Amino acid sequence: MSALPEEFRRVPLAHRGLHDVARGRPENSRASIRAAIAAGYGIEIDLQLSRDGRAMVFHDYDLKRLTMEKGPVRQRDAADLRRIPLRGGDEGIPEFAEILTLVAGRVPLLVELKDQEGRMGSGDGALERAAAECLAGYAGPVAVMSFNPHMVIHMADLAPDVPRGIVTCGYTAADWPLLPSGIRDRLRDIPDYAASGSVFVSHDIADLDRPRLAELRAQGAALLCWTVRSARAEAKARRVADNITFEGYLPAIPA
Repeated sequence: MSALPEEFRRVPLAHRGLHDVARGRPENSRASIRAAIAAGYGIEIDLQLSRDGRAMVFHDYDLKRLTMEKGPVRQRDAADLRRIPLRGGDEGIPEFAEILTLVAGRVPLLVELKDQEGRMGSGDGALERAAAECLAGYAGPVAVMSFNPHMVIHMADLAPDVPRGIVTCGYTAADWPLLPSGIRDRLRDIPDYAASGSVFVSHDIADLDRPRLAELRAQGAALLCWTVRSARAEAKARRVADNITFEGYLPAIPA
């Protein structure tokens, strides 16, 4: 089990990069990542899988919100995805390997692997394998996480030296209408923390008073939270959380 680097407790993490489409910086774009590095922030990014098994830096399952195309990311090859412009910018969807080269260890990088099947099941492990292949030999402060505990467990086998965590929340029916209630009820209690060899959780800011979080912190877990959108919200979150993932404002970076 690898410890979470200290930077992840100290340096605020820009949610999907320091994105601002008004300034030509779409979320999860090279431009948003360069801006975060220039400002001295850490970075949180998302991974989806291409049809030909490449880890792509993209949040949604479908292309339609973030590009002018539509259809699942997983039905396109990486070369095709790289050519699809992101809305609000002038660049295509980047590959994970390219972003690792761009960041090059200069700031902490928090990587979320998106659940690929929609039911938080074990899946085929393809995204985990693609991510682990890219991470092999990366020397900077990096950590991986997922809402899906099976994916975190897979990463324990594939990249045991990379710190791992679970993305968590209150799993309300309103926010997760397609996830069966039994699965929501189970995940709400974060039962796979120990089995996955996790060293942190990244939890919804709206649910930070959950007693289970206090239990995990007492056991040594780092507590990150998402998504903080104002200085006022940050001040409230930091009463409980060790660090924040933010967007829409510029938090101070502790000395």
